[in-house]
Amino acid sequence: MGCVRAHNEDACFTCVGDDISLGIVCDGMGGANAGEVASQLAIDSFAQTLLHSLSEPTGGDECPPEEQLRYALERANQAVYCYGWEHPECRGMGTTLVAALVLGTSAYILNVGDSRAYALRNCGIRQITQDHSLVAELLRAGRITPEQARNHPRKNIITRALGTERQVTGDLFVHRLQSGEQLLLCSDGLTNELTDGEIFELVHLGGPIEDGCQRLLNAALLCGAHDNVTAVLMNLQDDAER
Repeated sequence: MGCVRAHNEDACFTCVGDDISLGIVCDGMGGANAGEVASQLAIDSFAQTLLHSLSEPTGGDECPPEEQLRYALERANQAVYCYGWEHPECRGMGTTLVAALVLGTSAYILNVGDSRAYALRNCGIRQITQDHSLVAELLRAGRITPEQARNHPRKNIITRALGTERQVTGDLFVHRLQSGEQLLLCSDGLTNELTDGEIFELVHLGGPIEDGCQRLLNAALLCGAHDNVTAVLMNLQDDAER
């Protein structure tokens, strides 16, 4: 959702089972409606590939979750890239992707672009992923301050996206979850409007997990929501909700 964009180029997916939970957020980009196409293609391909791989392991040694995530990313990238070349009106489209696969007390998190994953505990909030963007690179190099980064005129330029090239590499993180911890996956439409501290406060006002997620979306809308806003909030032992 958002207040300015005519089209919603974000897409999300959640799947909760007894032993496996999966959340995905994508933020598409491209001319006309191509961003919508890219994000949905990426979601569909990534989720289908990963869930199939997890449910039907091949013989021999079991494939590590990290490799399954990388393979799902490869297939999703191929799906978006090939569709763009087969449909000239969509050529050059792409999408960010952030995914969290929770197995027991381990969260395997993969990201491409500037959609983020956060860990939230009673003591605070921590960004797990690192943005693949021009502004993030300037910030990491010490050439700009965090305050300058929030209002930088080129903050929308990402340096890595799914589907724009034949191959893409994602960053993968293994996060050990603690009881009561939550994971937040979100597009930059949320983080452009709210600080990390504001996100933490809104999530921890209490109530069901879906209430915390809705408060985030409502707050971003009140700030103007200049981009589409998508958030997936996951509890260690509870359902994942959009």
